[in-house]
Amino acid sequence: MPRETLNRDQIVEVAIELLDGAGIEGLSMRRLGKRLDSAATAMYWHVGSKENLVVLAADRVWGEIELLDPVETGWRTAARALVQDTYAMVKRHPWLIPAISTYVVHGPGMARFQNHSYAVYEAAGFRGRDLDWAVNTAFTFVAGFALFDAAQAAAARAMAAAPDLAVRADEIAARYPRLRERTEALRGIDAAELIGQSFAFGLDTVLDGLEARLRGEGSTAGVPSIAGTSNAVPGLLH
Repeated sequence: MPRETLNRDQIVEVAIELLDGAGIEGLSMRRLGKRLDSAATAMYWHVGSKENLVVLAADRVWGEIELLDPVETGWRTAARALVQDTYAMVKRHPWLIPAISTYVVHGPGMARFQNHSYAVYEAAGFRGRDLDWAVNTAFTFVAGFALFDAAQAAAARAMAAAPDLAVRADEIAARYPRLRERTEALRGIDAAELIGQSFAFGLDTVLDGLEARLRGEGSTAGVPSIAGTSNAVPGLLH
């Protein structure tokens, strides 16, 4: 791609492709320039720095999430879809959670997501600080699962490279009866199937818990709100 045809949108789009394949550490202006058939200096001219490029890419991917109108669908249907779509988006872009945990990411894409998150739980009946915490709880669930996925993938890679690690893990689990029982019960079951079932169980539990709070079972009065912070990603407190 000739240098004179480059623009920021094109650079961010290709940066997302590189991030998806190699993560934040694998992204460099040299690799990006090579992919775009342009000099690395042109990348800096358009986006300023690698850090700023990661921020732009992170904000861009938030726009992939479909937003259902909670008034038309009901808050629980909209909340379920939002959590599921957010998790799917994070799985497509596993570098996103590390990015928003490292950089100050806030732009139109994230703001759109945050605003809709508040609309969903406001439609449910949450107000004030309870609204903040309902939004944060749902996102924390997604972020936690994303970290779990990363840990599982790392463990699978490590055990594939060193099979004795699996033997050692079984030996340790054998010392603890409940852990041993569950390890043996789940052995041989497809990992993706287990993760899907676990995600569905957790999501139902979160939504059931939020619904219970709407019935008056507890409050969060007196807990500080984070709604006005500059990088107030639902569920990630800086």
